[in-house]
Amino acid sequence: MAAVKGKSMAVESSAIAAPLLAWYARARRDLPWRRSRDPYAVWVSEIMLQQTQVERVRDFFVRFMERFPTVQALAAAREPTVLKHWEGLGYYRRARQLHAAAKQIVAGHGGAFPRSVEGLLSLPGIGRYTAGAVASIAFDLPAPIVEANSRRAIARLVGYAAPLDGPGGDEPIWEIAARLVPNKHPGRFNQALMDLGAMVCTPRQPLCSRCPLAQVCVAHQTNRVESIPAQARRREVKQLRETAAVVRHGDAVLVARRRPGEWWEGLWDFPRVTGAAARRGRRLGLVAYSVTHHRIECTVREQVVPRRTKPAAGQRWVKITGLESLAMTAPGRRIAAIAAAPERP
Repeated sequence: MAAVKGKSMAVESSAIAAPLLAWYARARRDLPWRRSRDPYAVWVSEIMLQQTQVERVRDFFVRFMERFPTVQALAAAREPTVLKHWEGLGYYRRARQLHAAAKQIVAGHGGAFPRSVEGLLSLPGIGRYTAGAVASIAFDLPAPIVEANSRRAIARLVGYAAPLDGPGGDEPIWEIAARLVPNKHPGRFNQALMDLGAMVCTPRQPLCSRCPLAQVCVAHQTNRVESIPAQARRREVKQLRETAAVVRHGDAVLVARRRPGEWWEGLWDFPRVTGAAARRGRRLGLVAYSVTHHRIECTVREQVVPRRTKPAAGQRWVKITGLESLAMTAPGRRIAAIAAAPERP
């Protein structure tokens, strides 16, 4: 029986595994990373899925696996190559940690993934969720996982109405998940909970009439589905303005690599300028984008120079046609498209 801080919850693991797995067998999502239990494929997909929607990951996963089909291929690649093939997924720290972990698996583990949660947790970028996913899906270990969809399904299932945000907010759900995950088919069970949350136990207007666990769901039985889980506090969005300079000489433009500690560290972009420099040159357009809890409006200005000056550290001159080969930030790629557009009369 699942319990939280000494309080019993009226849901038995044995009461949900069979109907949930039966539902999953007929209704599960057809996702490319589920066609293999190779720990490498499972790991890559789970890292990609962090803070990124499933539909966006599908094609990225296929292309990434075609370029880096094994952990050895990923470990042998240069970081700029890995970042280039990650371009468009965002949160590039994930790609760097993926690359670092691949090198550690090859150098320290002979190319084989650790077969325990503890061993997986020792790798860069692998936290409790990813370790549990790889352990349960690839190695059939009864390790729990908690992500946005399964968190919501579990909270409703056991009637856990307390807020889940803030430090340690998820800990009670992890405790419940650890008690619910069965010894038999733990990976399928975990994936079934995620699919249930994504397809049936949705944030708004959940399809309780189609839920295989409706008869044992505390929230459903007590008419609290709409109020569980408690709504998280929304963080304030900060509004920022900046100016990007497209410094041009002939068919070449000046680009700058993002420095350590900056958003998109290590990727290429157009220099940001302030003061008088931000008012110089022809206005090409406006690029709006969001990063974490920031909304940025970036004015793009073209500054034509009579000669190529020596670039500062971390900068280089690149032909506009050569920008495609660089791993660029998302706004940088959009600015490049504006800079390459034909000049209107």
